[in-house]
Amino acid sequence: MEAERKNVCIVGGGLVGSLCACFIAKRGYKVDLFEMRQDFRADATVHGRSINLALSHRGLEALERVGLREKVTKSGIPMHARMIHSLDGKTRPIPYGRTGQFIMSVDRMGLNGVLLTEAESQPNITIHFGHKLVSCDPTTGETVFSTDDSTVKRTYDLIVGCDGAFSAVRKSMMRHCRFDYEQRYIEHGYMEIAFPPSESGGHCMATNYLHIWPRNQFMLIALPNLDGSFTGTMFMPFELFDQLKSPEAVVKFYRDTFPDALELLGEKTVVDTILSLKALPLVSIRCQPYHLNDKMLIIGDAAHAMVPFYGQGMNCGFEDCIILDDLMQQFGHDFGKVLPAFTNSRVEDAHAIVDLALYNYIEMRQSVNSVTFLLRKKLDNALNWLLPNHWVPLYTMVTFSRTPYSRAITDRRWQDRVLGRLLCAAAVAASVCAACAACAVHRVGVTRALRTHWSQMAFRASRMIEGLRKA
Repeated sequence: MEAERKNVCIVGGGLVGSLCACFIAKRGYKVDLFEMRQDFRADATVHGRSINLALSHRGLEALERVGLREKVTKSGIPMHARMIHSLDGKTRPIPYGRTGQFIMSVDRMGLNGVLLTEAESQPNITIHFGHKLVSCDPTTGETVFSTDDSTVKRTYDLIVGCDGAFSAVRKSMMRHCRFDYEQRYIEHGYMEIAFPPSESGGHCMATNYLHIWPRNQFMLIALPNLDGSFTGTMFMPFELFDQLKSPEAVVKFYRDTFPDALELLGEKTVVDTILSLKALPLVSIRCQPYHLNDKMLIIGDAAHAMVPFYGQGMNCGFEDCIILDDLMQQFGHDFGKVLPAFTNSRVEDAHAIVDLALYNYIEMRQSVNSVTFLLRKKLDNALNWLLPNHWVPLYTMVTFSRTPYSRAITDRRWQDRVLGRLLCAAAVAASVCAACAACAVHRVGVTRALRTHWSQMAFRASRMIEGLRKA
């Protein structure tokens, strides 16, 4: 009965907002979901920013809790590995994890439509399209929305901002409390380009992979769709995009850097796409706190927008919904306890995944070409197979578990130190073996030579390990 008397306002009807509405409605609250756009489900063609989604464990668990996992995964395509495209056209897969572990390519608008339809089916959720937030008061819970022809004023017990990286709810919070905020644009932008289906109607490349053309300073990726197409995205410095101003420049660039992709796309598609579209920016946002009093909360991109290179933006936002739901279970209807607990439990992890997302861009466009990276990947997988409860690769922790993001970084640093010491020990052992062999051949001073050599190598190893500890 207490839940039924509380009214919750959710600002933003995107992925996280529509899912959050489903979670909160199941707690018995009356929910009003406000979305600035009109209902895109009625449009034959949807225009706007995209970047296909990579759904993984955290997001799947959230969908499971509201009964949508099976419905969503039926319309997705599993991707078991990265498929690396070399400049000479050769391809090689790099598995994401153990056999059976995969991420799922999901259409953004399709998933958003499923979530909105589910929210619409709940009797205690009302969706208001075409409503733009004008103001909200964190002390009284009063909100003001504007439509094409009117102004709507309402008062709520809780306002949840799920309104993206340029959140109006967050801006309101910033005016009322000591609020830390950092916004960072990277020097690279993105542009989407569609790979058509093959002549037979199937996929023009191997289906169950995330395809990557890594070129060190930039890259092209492609994720599969159910209709046989791939959604491709170019990530490059803006200065490179700015150089592609003529058909000749565009074709030459693709011939030099993505020749096999050019064959699949066709020169006309590449030229028309690049000359007609504008590269869009990529932004990271760190802020805190995520709440104000017992009236206002931000989650998803409103709290921790990140670049898309770890595929965790949506998954992290969906996990926000799980954490908020768990805290409501723990503290009941006391928003004065729920909201501070959310901030305390989420800020460190959200900042961690924002950092990891930036790091993973370097891995995708450059490190996958490195022999050292590939050896480390194989070593991580081997140790995970031998010691599954003690050695879990960073990517597995982030993508295939709900290990807190900050702990994943801490564990990775520990793994780096352990591997450093193992390599030192291996170097010492190899050196000792070499000394034994040399002494055996010359048959002189075996014991003295071994002692001298061992002493020198032990001293060097201790110095190296001490350096690793300080690092």
